[in-house]
Amino acid sequence: MENNKLTALIIDDHPLISEAYKSAFQYVQSTDASYVFDIHVKHNCDDAHAIIQEFATEKKNIDVIFLDMRLPASKDGKILSGEDLGLRINELLPESKIIVSTTFNDNYRVHSILRSLNPEGFLVKNDITPQELVTAIKEVLEAPPYYSKTVMKMVRNEISNEFILDDIDRKILYELSIGNRMKKLPDVIPLSFAGIQKRKRHLAKIFEVDSNDDRELILVAREKGFL
Repeated sequence: MENNKLTALIIDDHPLISEAYKSAFQYVQSTDASYVFDIHVKHNCDDAHAIIQEFATEKKNIDVIFLDMRLPASKDGKILSGEDLGLRINELLPESKIIVSTTFNDNYRVHSILRSLNPEGFLVKNDITPQELVTAIKEVLEAPPYYSKTVMKMVRNEISNEFILDDIDRKILYELSIGNRMKKLPDVIPLSFAGIQKRKRHLAKIFEVDSNDDRELILVAREKGFL
């Protein structure tokens, strides 16, 4: 069988986790003679961005990229997280298959990453086992997408939910859930204070709670799978 020579990039600031991903690629290679991986490992946004730009400039592709979401910002402050880096990958290397790995396990963040990056793979780190990594690599290469069980559960809840909320509704709920006060929300949401109040009243009506009770609103939103 002809070898399928592929380039793999691992981006994670924890060396032990990077090594686990590398071992998974090596295991796939050792058990399936059709795969040979050229593996690169980067531990921060600057080094990762440099190799992505290098491949793009040379018109070469990186076939599969493990991308951690919690990365330290780049030195110039232009790439603030793994999510920002993922947007650059989609722009510079649109054929690359991204496998997101993250400790985020709340619906708002997972939904946001799915919407912004549309990755071929999405793993919540609490779900990860050596076998899960091997399965994720093979599925993403052969028949994407691949989501770990926590992500699948969130996606299924989302599909089965009868409520329709837009991104601003979700952002209001999220900001309230992390303790931000209503009067601070115009700083992070592109609406006036009156506009945000109107949205919040509408959310309270949808979820059938008292519009003045943020705690109850957050509780019901969480039960419905929006947080």
